[in-house]
Amino acid sequence: MKTIAVVALAVMGAIGAPALYAADSDASYPGMYVKDSAITTKVKVKLLAKEPTTLSNVKVNTDRDGVVWLSGTAPTKEASDRAETIAKETDGVKGVHNNIVVAP
Repeated sequence: MKTIAVVALAVMGAIGAPALYAADSDASYPGMYVKDSAITTKVKVKLLAKEPTTLSNVKVNTDRDGVVWLSGTAPTKEASDRAETIAKETDGVKGVHNNIVVAP
């Protein structure tokens, strides 16, 4: 009985996995999705490397056109501006929208 349950879960997981991938990406542009994810990752890594404590609450998203959207919080206006500058200086970024809220 346990074997049947394990097999059923494995089959359901294999069937459900493509649906989860499709919901999380633009299936008509898979190369673009990978590129945008790479840009997001590059920006996040640079933010944490250059400002690990002040910019840890900044969220980064990238649209399919290479435009980065920053949100979340920063302790000062200078930190928010620094996050924007870091994002703008990242390879592949075409533009930056800074929606970071200053919250000390």
